[in-house]
Amino acid sequence: MATAAVKDLAHDAEETRRRELLAESDSLLDDVEKLRLDDESEAPQQLREAIRALQMRLGRTDPPLPPATLHAAHDLVFAVQQRLMAANPKHPRPNRHAGRPGGQPVMTVVRENRLWKLLTLPPPPSSTPDDSWLELVDATVERAWHRWSYAHQHARRAASERYRADLALAVSGTAWSNYWELSQEAMRIRAKMQARGEPRARGGPPPTV
Repeated sequence: MATAAVKDLAHDAEETRRRELLAESDSLLDDVEKLRLDDESEAPQQLREAIRALQMRLGRTDPPLPPATLHAAHDLVFAVQQRLMAANPKHPRPNRHAGRPGGQPVMTVVRENRLWKLLTLPPPPSSTPDDSWLELVDATVERAWHRWSYAHQHARRAASERYRADLALAVSGTAWSNYWELSQEAMRIRAKMQARGEPRARGGPPPTV
């Protein structure tokens, strides 16, 4: 009994650590996206050091500083986040998102060669969907909402300054479409699970405007 209790505590501590690292990686992705919305292309030293620190907490003893470009830094953090999600003990072999190679985001060209990452909901586990998966669904929808908020604020600033407002508005429209599609898909998932009497994740998507 004592051995089992110790194992349970160790498992809980590891899962808490995994979730904390996921939240940290998500925050770093938000930082990268904010910089890219401001038309930056180079990763500042502070961001590169934060990404390196995340790698060290994941077990790499002496990782090099991440690449200097925001595009490369984004791909590195995203790959780290995918590994953390794959480490969920309830989902030892998660499915890949449709149309997405392992560890790669879905990118779309908005206009003028401006790329925007489209989020997709995490695939359901091979077993019965559970609260852990639904929490990831809610977190993905919430992140899409925040990404649209960043893009919307950037578009408002671009319009007031009359600088590349058409491009900023196109990015904002793409971000909104991505959020809206994910929020509707998440609502359909909850409705189906509620009809089957299965557990639902707490909360829901942010309100529409």
